[in-house]
Amino acid sequence: MREISILGAGAFGTALAISLARSGRKITLWARSDEAVSAMQNVRENLLRLPGKAFPENLAATSDLADACTAPILLLAVPMQQLAGFCEANKTLIQHKTLVCCCKGVDLKSERGPLAVLEDTLPEAEIAILSGPSFAVDIADGLPTALTLAGRRQDTVDRLQALLTTENIRLYSSLDPLGVEFGGALKNVIAIACGLAIGAGLGESARAALMTRGFAEMQRLALRLGADPATLSGLSGFGDLVLTCTSEKSRNYSHGLKLGSGATIDPTVTVEGVATAQAVARLSQGVGIDMPITTAVTQILNGQISISEAAEVLLARPLKRE
Repeated sequence: MREISILGAGAFGTALAISLARSGRKITLWARSDEAVSAMQNVRENLLRLPGKAFPENLAATSDLADACTAPILLLAVPMQQLAGFCEANKTLIQHKTLVCCCKGVDLKSERGPLAVLEDTLPEAEIAILSGPSFAVDIADGLPTALTLAGRRQDTVDRLQALLTTENIRLYSSLDPLGVEFGGALKNVIAIACGLAIGAGLGESARAALMTRGFAEMQRLALRLGADPATLSGLSGFGDLVLTCTSEKSRNYSHGLKLGSGATIDPTVTVEGVATAQAVARLSQGVGIDMPITTAVTQILNGQISISEAAEVLLARPLKRE
């Protein structure tokens, strides 16, 4: 009997599967590729996305989505820009399940976060959001990690909090899923900005300023969208911001770092903050929220301005009270 299935065998989904399996649960990890699953079954690790991290015995890999979806609880670890299409295509398999969304970002087409995508597509499902400061390699190595689990119903959140907590993952609960999801999404954009600054040689002081003023942008938009801005002071906002803006393990920070220094970009690496920056820039304009750092990042990514020009624009903004 399958207890929990993780749909999506990227680094984070694989790490969650390993940690949950170590806690004694029967876990299934689903991947699209038959070849990738065969390799995982043979070598008992995910050589492509998380090499060197052994699978516990009670972790099974499969490419049969219907089989994986026999579990009552499904963790959705597919990339944000694929989430809407995945849910629509597989609605009959997952519509009556308990779903925990583990991706971070804003959908480029609809300008919506994962919560709205799931609720619109799968109104009969129980839905929660898992987010916070976490690197896949740390989770897989059994290092201590704290995350936020959020949902609209207290009973759902309480049940999942107890079930998904492991020896190395401590979960805090929240009834503000909107604040949790936007904290996890918006910090990726600021992480790119920080990487750009360090890569371009603008210094540590510039990074600290971007983190601080970027956090203010995050709170302004969250408030306008109906979230509690205080939620962003927690793990899924401030905590994740600190982690992703200061470590090269962060794909978003590393992407900015490479762009800033002129290094080669690997097109096969998913960088959620790139699409999220585009979506949030449009979203913020639509709701009348000023987000100058997000706008600058979007313009740099689109090739409209250089990093030095963006710095000049930000420094020349009218003086104001903090």
